[in-house]
Amino acid sequence: MAKNSKPEFVASLERGLRVLQTFSREHPQLTLSEVAALTDLTPATARRSLHTLESLGYIGRNGRRFLLRPKVLAIGTGYLSAINAEVVLQPFLQELVNEVGGSSSVTVLDDVDIVYIAHASLNRAIRLTAGAGSRYPVYPTSMGRVLLAFQPASAIDAYFERARLRKLTEHTETNPVVLRRILKEVRAKGYAAIQDELDYGIVSVSLPIFGPHGRIVAAANCSDVTNRLDRETMIRKRLPLLRQTVRRIEGMLVKHPELVNSVESVASDYVRSNGMARVGQPSTQRGERKRA
Repeated sequence: MAKNSKPEFVASLERGLRVLQTFSREHPQLTLSEVAALTDLTPATARRSLHTLESLGYIGRNGRRFLLRPKVLAIGTGYLSAINAEVVLQPFLQELVNEVGGSSSVTVLDDVDIVYIAHASLNRAIRLTAGAGSRYPVYPTSMGRVLLAFQPASAIDAYFERARLRKLTEHTETNPVVLRRILKEVRAKGYAAIQDELDYGIVSVSLPIFGPHGRIVAAANCSDVTNRLDRETMIRKRLPLLRQTVRRIEGMLVKHPELVNSVESVASDYVRSNGMARVGQPSTQRGERKRA
């Protein structure tokens, strides 16, 4: 990892966070040497980070292997509490799935991934995990395409330079040229829909969530299994109801701007004006903007 030259950057803190982020579903328990290899740290540095995190209660041991302890959850739940997810997002997603079935989620953009910050579901048939904190690549997801489509051109270029595009199913689009064309279509239509790209049997439609100043903050979706409905039916039946949900969430963001504030430092300069996205300053005439 490249060194950060900022004078106030604390390298030891960065290394500790890097160690914490190494643990996952694929790596639930790791030896010292495995942590060092996965984090690109020396064994001595990895050992100091692990022992510090163990002393603080974030990491435990099982013989020679290290593992996360429940205290780690305080970091993530603190964020969800700070953005008022239970008030701003969760009730509206739950009402939506109670009415139409399937599941509904809200995600934000984090580098080349989307991160779930709220989720409601009545569907136990979907295999993929979608709880708060779950991460998936941007390119094969409808929410990811919505989030990326409303970024400035420079951010989209940077994404394609960093992202690793690989086939997850035979239907996953990985051609950068085609994906760029899809992003333009998403921006023009105001929504994205996918089927069988992230995993077989999953169909979803997504809309952008804009903050009070017109910048994209998050994305919301409706998803279900393909033996219940296909992509076109999802668009026809679920998109209008999802649009109502998004409008209610956007209204809550005016009263509870914590989510907006947490994202705005990296949010795009795209603002919504007359139903379209453009690069520019936030509009001061919110009432004149049409809802996407």
